[in-house]
Amino acid sequence: MLKFLKNRKFWVLFTIFFFPLALYLFLITGTNNFAKLPVLTEKVADVTHFISDDGSDISLDGKISIVCFLGDDIDRSQTNALNLNQKIYKRFNEFNDFQFLVILPKGKEKEAKELKKKIAFATDMSRFRFLFGTPQEIKEFFESLKTNYSLDTKSYTKYAFIIDKNMHLRGRTNDEDTSNGLLYGYSAETVAPIHNKMVDDVKVLVAEYRMALKKNRNERKSWLKNEKE
Repeated sequence: MLKFLKNRKFWVLFTIFFFPLALYLFLITGTNNFAKLPVLTEKVADVTHFISDDGSDISLDGKISIVCFLGDDIDRSQTNALNLNQKIYKRFNEFNDFQFLVILPKGKEKEAKELKKKIAFATDMSRFRFLFGTPQEIKEFFESLKTNYSLDTKSYTKYAFIIDKNMHLRGRTNDEDTSNGLLYGYSAETVAPIHNKMVDDVKVLVAEYRMALKKNRNERKSWLKNEKE
């Protein structure tokens, strides 16, 4: 009886104290293995040649960019932007190096302005940009992503893309819903793929940069300390 009680006490203590500690150590040591979003395409083309809705110069370099292509039928595709705004932009736009880019054919400036008004309600639009280019320019930029998707004749695709600060396309290499496991982009026509996959993947990328920033700060503090000594 006494032996049973001792064993029971051990397992209670293990559950309360040792198991959480072991789990924490596992997560810490495993961070480098799973806390990075895979690079699927290196160095996509930049968007500096596109004209932005406010006339400012826009680049992918040094930014976490969410990019979507709404095509020339914005009445049909505006739901994509609304879904992405609700689930992605509102959640991450306070991150300093974040930007949301909507690629449109030239001539759609008026429709873009109207869509922006719909989205702007109770939303800070300072990192939400519309970019305009010719169908050929849009096609060339899309092809630089090197995905297994296609752009239709109206310069539209239902997919939204995550591009990191080094202008690499990020996604998944072990997606359970694709035959080869590769997920280049996230369907924005419905909320589910954005909510179930894209939100988590953007979180991972943001956390990756925050960890890198923290590491750089710690290394700098260590260097300054050594210099003083």
